[in-house]
Amino acid sequence: MRALVVERLSDDLSGVLLREVPPPMASDREVEIRVRAASLNYPDLLMTRGAYQFKPPLPFVSGMELAGEVLSAPEGCGLTKGDRVMGGGKTGAFAQRVALPASAVRRIPDPLNFEEAAAFGAAYHTAYVGLVELGGLEAGQTVLVHGASGGVGLAACDLARAFGARVIAATHSDAKRSALGEASQAHAVISNRGRFRDEVARLTERRLCDLVFDPIGGDVFDESTRCVAFGGKLLVVGFVSGRIPTIAANIPLIKGFSVVGVRAGEFGRRFPDRAARIAQELDRLVTNGQILPTVYRTLPLASWREAFAEMSAGTITGKIVLTP
Repeated sequence: MRALVVERLSDDLSGVLLREVPPPMASDREVEIRVRAASLNYPDLLMTRGAYQFKPPLPFVSGMELAGEVLSAPEGCGLTKGDRVMGGGKTGAFAQRVALPASAVRRIPDPLNFEEAAAFGAAYHTAYVGLVELGGLEAGQTVLVHGASGGVGLAACDLARAFGARVIAATHSDAKRSALGEASQAHAVISNRGRFRDEVARLTERRLCDLVFDPIGGDVFDESTRCVAFGGKLLVVGFVSGRIPTIAANIPLIKGFSVVGVRAGEFGRRFPDRAARIAQELDRLVTNGQILPTVYRTLPLASWREAFAEMSAGTITGKIVLTP
């Protein structure tokens, strides 16, 4: 079968090749899936460089998230051949077939096609863990979402709006503000370059934000500490900027806010019952039409280099999906 294999770490993707590999051999606890779509996530790019916290041994098949059809399934898992399913792991999705533990697979909600399903799970799980489980999101709150044009950022905007929150979507790119406004349906779209606290204060009548969702880090985090309301939470999701920021302990003390780390994958592993409940709630929301993942572009797996380049350049609004 064809698969996208990281044979060596490289900053320019020179160590990544599309080649023929043996199909996976599913164990008696695994579901074998014919992959119909697999979405590109930022950690996929980082792993090709060895810059992600999880460093799989080389060589490995890239890709975290997929959707497809069941080829075979363990007895008693509730799945049968032909079922439409979605799921994933840390690697392996950019291939024509995968074998996943039954616990990592679930049926696709009826409203979603394969491409949307591949873009759904990880982004919305991260957004839900951050905003709801750890952030305590409530209707009427104001949520500032950084990196709002990315898959996770758009999921956070979508979910916050579904919960009745007021959403301020932030991006570094002025060129993307119009597209982001349409995709996010946010109450306002701002630039998060430089001193954006004044704009946040104006939009909130100086009340500032109950929750700040930050997958960017760096200068964006630094300025975001000035945007959190007393009693609010600054959610640390990642460091796309490349700089891991620091904060003096007196700042959250004096300003009365919390800095909360969001490790959605680890949250699911430590609290599997809560993760299962989150999945059920997200399926309910998408089935009821309250949320919907944004697929920016669908490309064949053979065009993987183009997809990775667009993600690296930060030009996308939503998720790129590869079809093997």
